[in-house]
Amino acid sequence: MTAGRNRRHPEPCPLALAIFLLVFTQRLVETTSRYDPYKVLGVSRSASQAEVKKAYKNLAKEWHPDKNKDPIAEDMFIRVSKSYEILSNEERRANFDRYGQIDENEPYGQSQRQHFQNGFYFDESFFHYSRFRDFADSKYFLHHAQFNSDVLPDSHKRPYLIKVTSDWCFACIHIEPVWKETVQELEPLGVGIGIVDLGYEPRLANQLGAHHAPSIIGLVNGRVSFFHQAVVREHLRQFVEDLLPQNLVEKITDDNYQHFLDSWHVGNKPNVLLFDKDFNVPIVYKLTAFAFRDYIHFGYVDQGDTHNIQLLRQFNINSYIPIMLLFKEDTKNPVDIIQAEGLNWKIMDVFVSNNKFLQVPRLVNQQLFDELCPIKQFHRRRKYCVLLITNDDNAFFAQNKAFLDFAMFNRKEVLRFVYVYQHRQQPLCQALLPNQAVVSPQVVILERRSPAGKVLYRSVIGGWNGSEEDKSRLLEHLELVQKDPTYLTSDATLPELNNEMAPFFLIEWLNAARDHFHQMYNELLYSNWQKMMPILSLMFSALFIFFGTVIIQAFSEPGENKPQKPAPKEQPQANDDPSSRSTTSSRPPKKDFVEVTELTNVTYTSNLVKLRPGHINVVLVLTNASKNALLCKFAKEVFSFSGTQTIHFSFLNADKHLHWMPSLLRSCSDTSCRGSHFDEDEDSSDYSGHVLAMNGYKKYFCHFRPVFTGDDLSDASSVSESSFCSENRRKSRSRSRSSSGSRSRSRDDGSRSKRGSTRATSIEVHHKLDRLGLWMERLMEGTLPRWQVPSWPSLNDAENIPTES
Repeated sequence: MTAGRNRRHPEPCPLALAIFLLVFTQRLVETTSRYDPYKVLGVSRSASQAEVKKAYKNLAKEWHPDKNKDPIAEDMFIRVSKSYEILSNEERRANFDRYGQIDENEPYGQSQRQHFQNGFYFDESFFHYSRFRDFADSKYFLHHAQFNSDVLPDSHKRPYLIKVTSDWCFACIHIEPVWKETVQELEPLGVGIGIVDLGYEPRLANQLGAHHAPSIIGLVNGRVSFFHQAVVREHLRQFVEDLLPQNLVEKITDDNYQHFLDSWHVGNKPNVLLFDKDFNVPIVYKLTAFAFRDYIHFGYVDQGDTHNIQLLRQFNINSYIPIMLLFKEDTKNPVDIIQAEGLNWKIMDVFVSNNKFLQVPRLVNQQLFDELCPIKQFHRRRKYCVLLITNDDNAFFAQNKAFLDFAMFNRKEVLRFVYVYQHRQQPLCQALLPNQAVVSPQVVILERRSPAGKVLYRSVIGGWNGSEEDKSRLLEHLELVQKDPTYLTSDATLPELNNEMAPFFLIEWLNAARDHFHQMYNELLYSNWQKMMPILSLMFSALFIFFGTVIIQAFSEPGENKPQKPAPKEQPQANDDPSSRSTTSSRPPKKDFVEVTELTNVTYTSNLVKLRPGHINVVLVLTNASKNALLCKFAKEVFSFSGTQTIHFSFLNADKHLHWMPSLLRSCSDTSCRGSHFDEDEDSSDYSGHVLAMNGYKKYFCHFRPVFTGDDLSDASSVSESSFCSENRRKSRSRSRSSSGSRSRSRDDGSRSKRGSTRATSIEVHHKLDRLGLWMERLMEGTLPRWQVPSWPSLNDAENIPTES
């Protein structure tokens, strides 16, 4: 048994082992001696561009064949140049670092794949899934620099379908067959294809907003859209079709075909009609319309529709084979026709690109001017623009038509016939025809010389009326210009043309807002929270600020309607202390001064008549003589109450508005107001030192009269009790009780007021506001009586007309 087992496991053959080692050594030497541009230039893989350039210059001087006669100098110079060509290009350098790619046309990863298949090259990514991919897709791989320089600008001409994949993406294996079928179908139609690897291109994936694989992205006009449906070829095809704008192709019938063909006057574009038997517009036609939407107006005619019989008969369309007709200024006869069973994207692209402009297009923007009248680069590439300066009035129709006929019979490669409307391109016309009004059309022959707008030109003398003499004169000028370029004797610098086709700002803003809302809706619907978090944070912050500052303030209750706590009782001897009164205010003042505004004809309405609900204006009445003393005393007394935003402070000059105070006291509606107290006030012409707390919205006021501080406190308080206000009595009181009480109060108040007024005549100016602090405390507590007025009197001294709020 032992011998049998030994025969089953023979000893290794030394010859086979030697052959294996020899082949392995040979492969290892080939791998290590493989062309490496870093070794050729003698720089490290982390070398900067400046180091690479310096090494190249030194080696180029050393191995240049004209300076070095060594037999290998030429070969070394070629290797050095090729190495610098690879390392100086960031994209090719990155391809070499990642895939070992040297040739620009070599598919990515081919070098490493060949070595891996031979079995002798193992790098750190030996077990990566990417080594087992189908390398036929390597031409679709996108890099960050390539995407921003090529793909992103090209997305304004055709849509792109991009697949996002990564290493060890097993879900990518399941969608690979469908992806290949879709690429084979859409790429010949003109759809761009791309593949992004999350591992190799994290910057590009982050720019696209792709954070997981597999993902399929659509790119149109620089805008990214994600595919969220089941990966089926029909869904992908519909996804690409939905990326395109909806108004690219207009459906044409017997009712609107004439209006469509006549639109070249306004749109300044040729018109293309596609006749086909399908009800829906083919996607290849939509893609062509998207690529040339700035140059051509596209229409589609369904041959099977019964509403198109007249249109088919008009242009003699009797076949179900797709046919394209291209119209320019002549709406009855097409200038070009193409008919084929399989109209693909390349055929349509060539057909349309050869007819991008009208026979005589109108210059409507700077881009069109640059394409029709390019800048001269070489002598053999001269382009002369024959420019007709005219207007769009009916009076100029015959001259414009004659210029069109002349251009069609004298078409040459070096001549471009164009026209402008003088009232729409005034800066251009002013530069070519300075100080000349366009009474009749004028013709100017010009040649552009620099991008800055410098041109050489010559105007045709005599203008343009479309006569045979004008045609002969213009033809003579054109022949002279083609023979001798110096015939253009005048020069000018043209300004940039106005963009006549630019949309209104509001429409452009609405379209941009619609795209942003549509994108936000899709991202919210499919929960792309990582990208939506900044936008959501901004939205919630704005809503919080709005509700916090506007809504709460608008619905907050007025300060006077809120119940207030009664002030704690204090010692009588401390009542006169200003420091003790300052502590009774519930809110400390926000400023170290009091803002006091004068009531004038300008500020009277805003500060009193239309005062906001819940706000009170405390007004000091003064004269020119007592102004300074009373204002200082007033500010000192009310300073502790200036912390609230619902109380405002003003002063009224009685010398300027003599009749305002008596008119206010006479307008008091309550019968108790019309006692001896008011009679004395009306007889007195000195109201300086009086203070009114007025609620402009509810039309009531409280009245403070100067009090002599030397009297007993009870007498002073009784006088302050008689401060005037107006307010309706409670309805629960009986009418007889109210009348008897008011009569008794009138007699009592009258006796007290007589005593108080006698004393007030001897009060000095700086003592008139001594009790104002106590009166303000009672105002804040809401214990002062209030007096109602029907309306506020006017400040006008000549006419005391009440001012309605």
